[in-house]
Amino acid sequence: MVAVLGTTSSPYLFFWQAAQEVEDSDRRPDTARLRRAPAYAKKHLLRIKLDTGVGMIFSNVIALCIVIATAVTLNQHGITNISSSAQAAEALRPIAGAFAFAVFALGIIGTGLLAVPVLAGSAAYAVSEVFGWKAGLSRDFHAARGFYLIIVAATAVGTLMGALAVDPIKALVWSAVVNGVISVPIMVVMMWIGQSRHLMGKLTMSLRHRVFGWGATGVMALAVLFMFVASLF
Repeated sequence: MVAVLGTTSSPYLFFWQAAQEVEDSDRRPDTARLRRAPAYAKKHLLRIKLDTGVGMIFSNVIALCIVIATAVTLNQHGITNISSSAQAAEALRPIAGAFAFAVFALGIIGTGLLAVPVLAGSAAYAVSEVFGWKAGLSRDFHAARGFYLIIVAATAVGTLMGALAVDPIKALVWSAVVNGVISVPIMVVMMWIGQSRHLMGKLTMSLRHRVFGWGATGVMALAVLFMFVASLF
C-alpha cells in the first residue's frame, strides 16, 4: 500500500511542476502581476489545475489497467514473484500473443524516455534549490553547471544499476516505498506553506483544498505507520 501511494504521490511531483512554473515565470515579465493581482493568478492556477487534473486521470486509469491485466494473467496462474521484465511481459501474451515481448519492450522504452528526464530533472531542481545553485532547462550548461551535473549523475546511476545484477522489479517497489515514506513530511510542509497567510498572502489554499490535502497527508502517514508497525511483528 505504501508503494502504491508512493508511486502515485511521488516527491518529485512536488518539485517538478512548481519549478517549471517558476522558470517559465522568470522568462515572462508580465508574471510580476501574479503577486499584485489575485484575479490574474486565478487564471493561471486554473490552467495548472486543468493540466494536473487531466494528467492524473490518465495516469491513474493506465495504472488501474496495468494492475487488472497483471492480476487476471500472472496472479491468476500463481505467478506472484516477478523478477524480470520478461516475466512481466507475459501479462500481455493473452492479448498480444507472439508480439507480447515487443509491445512490452516499446512500453518500457517509452516510459524510460518519459520518466528519466522528469525524475533526473526534479532531483536537479530540488538539489539546486537546497544549495542555492542556478537551475533551469532554459539555461545553458555553463550558466547552471551544478544543475546539469545532477541530471547527468542521476542518469548515470540509473544506467549503472541496469548493468549490474539488480532485480529491477524489487528496485521499483522499494523506490516507491521510499517515496511513500518521504512524501509524508514533504506534504506536511507543503500544506503548512499553502495555508500560511504570512507566506502566501491572499493566495492561500481554499478550505476544500485544506480538507483534501490534510486528508491525503493523513492517509499517507497512516499507511507508513502501519508498515513500520507490521515490520516489527
